[in-house]
This record gives sequence, C-alpha cells and structure tokens, in this order.
Amino acid sequence: MTSTFATPMHEALALAHAAIGLSEPNPRVGCVITAADGRVLGRGHTQQAGGPHAEVVALQDLQQRGGTAAGAIVHVTLEPCAHHGRTPPCCDALIAAGVARVVMAIEDPNPLVAGQGAARLRAAGIAVEPGPLAVEARELNIGFFSRMQRGRPWVRLKAAVSLDGRTALNNGASQWITSTEARTDGHAWRKRAGAVLTGVGTVLDDDPRLDVRLVDTARQPLRVIVDSRLETPAAARILDAPGRVLIYAAAPDQARAAALRERGAEIAVCAGAHAKVDLAAMLADLAARGINELHVEAGHKLNGSFVREGLVDEFLIYMAPKLLGVGRELAAFGPLEQLSDSLALRFESVVPFGPDLRLLARPAASVSTTIG
Repeated sequence: MTSTFATPMHEALALAHAAIGLSEPNPRVGCVITAADGRVLGRGHTQQAGGPHAEVVALQDLQQRGGTAAGAIVHVTLEPCAHHGRTPPCCDALIAAGVARVVMAIEDPNPLVAGQGAARLRAAGIAVEPGPLAVEARELNIGFFSRMQRGRPWVRLKAAVSLDGRTALNNGASQWITSTEARTDGHAWRKRAGAVLTGVGTVLDDDPRLDVRLVDTARQPLRVIVDSRLETPAAARILDAPGRVLIYAAAPDQARAAALRERGAEIAVCAGAHAKVDLAAMLADLAARGINELHVEAGHKLNGSFVREGLVDEFLIYMAPKLLGVGRELAAFGPLEQLSDSLALRFESVVPFGPDLRLLARPAASVSTTIG
C-alpha cells in the first residue's frame, strides 16, 4: 500500500481523527504499520469502547492483506496499552506479532500504562522510539489527558455572539445570531465531546435538543443539565431520544425527580453552597463517569459561574458581524474593580466560517501547557 502522507505518523494522526465521536471514553489513537522500506502494511484507529484498539485494528488489516508483521515498524499516536481493560494489552499483541520497532508520538497518561507499555516492549527486545507530532497527538486527546492527570474533563465553553459581545436580545431571542456554516461546525465540536452541558435557564428559555444533528456521528454525547431545584419540564425536548440525559441537582423535589426519571433522565445530587450545584464536584463526577471533554452551551449566568470559579479551559466563540446593542452577555461575573483583574486569554486560532469568525481562546495561564 502506498501513502500520500509526509510520514507514517502523519497518516496515523489522520486515522486517529476518525475515532472522534466513536472511541469515548478511550483516547483517539491511530496506527500505521510499515515494512523496513516504508511500504504500508496495515493501518487502523481505535474503535468503540470494548472494541479493538488502533494497534490491533492495524494488525488485523495487515493480516487480511496477507502481510506479516515480523520485523515491521509500528507508528502509533499514543503509547500501546499495558493493562487488561475491556480488551487485552496492545503491547502483548505487538510482541506476539514479532514487530521490530515501535515509534510512538506520546506516552499514555493513564496511570495503568504511563511508560509500562514501552517498558514491556523493550523487555521483549522491541526498540521503542519517540516520534513526531507529540503536540498534535496530545491536542487530539486533550480531554483524556485532563481526565487522567487532573481528575476532571477538559471544559470547553461555546457561545455564538455578535460583534458587540451579545448572545441574545434583551427578550432572550438568539436564533440565529450566526450562520448555518458556524452552526454546523458547532455540531462537529459537540460530536467530539463526551458530554454537552447546559443550565435549566436555557432549557426553559430555548427548549434545546443539544444532540448532534448537523454532522454524522456514531454516538450521541451525554446531555447534562445543571438544575439545582429540578425545574426541567418533563416535556422538554432535551429528554427526547437519542442519547442519555443526566441532571445535576442540589435539593431535588422527589415528585419532580420521579417524573424526570420516567422520561429516562438520571438524577445526580451534587449540592454546594446556597443550594446550588457544586460545579467542581460535578466535574469530578463526570470524570469518574469517563467524560473526557465537556462542551458547555449555557446562558450568561451559568457561563459566569464557570468563569468565576476558574473552570473553563477553552472558549469556542462564533462571532457574527452584527451589532445587537443592549442584550444578554456572554458570561455574567464581576464587576471587576480594575482591568488587571480581567481573565486574560490568548487566541489559539481565528477561522472564518461563512460570514462569521470562529475564535478559539484559552486562559493565558492555561493548564494545557502543563498537561502531558
């Protein structure tokens, strides 16, 4: 097989992207097996949880093509696993196949692996080398790294705003500030999240579905509602199929809880101060449930709470070339006493989508520089 990619690792990274919306809660991994002369013998990416990992898929592809892995070189975007989970260790499969060398982009942050996969390969006489694209491999799995190293998901706050920073008119009207192109891209970001979160205020005002519809996906993310007093109507569209719904409450009314459970929702009590949901504890619980990336699409009050508590890792903002004047803000927090108290951000990217701009920004003192 021939390849049009600059290196086998570039192709492996492209394969890893194909696992978005499929492999959660497992990381997105791609693998390319080559002969010593550079010919591609097999390729693959991580499948759904419980299914084969990238290395096993690549070995299966090689075998189906009548090739042999003896003496081959494995290029993989994440260290082969060394533990028994839902599947056997990938390093054992590579050892049994007789590969000669493993080139990996980055070490697995999972404490059950964390260098043990590489060590087991070396103990079997297989050379293990660092490869290119470590930064790109980590970015693709930034949520997995966050969950493994911080015990909480990577929190991405998404909003559509006007040029003057309004997310809605004063009366709450917000559909649609941005273009179809921007909304479609927003669904692609929903697809890569393990969970999409909103607040009960948005449920009551907009009755959103919060599923992935505008792009193809193999799975629907978990939909999460922050609803301290369980005010979500039992007829809310967010409770409709497909996908699961989890509602975090602080002091739930049992009759309301029963009605929501009848609609298929799970209720989790996570009480904080002032009879509000404890957001930090909620993030820890979501991590325990295997959520790597949390995609927040909420109103200005809940957004403000996330910002005020320092829980936002990344801002995904779609900005339309419109002025709305008086209206609702992106995040209600403050007021600040001086400009130096502001949350300083740095732009990661600015990309046009139709008539709009997509801004990706992270706090200037971003935790992303310490993950991995």
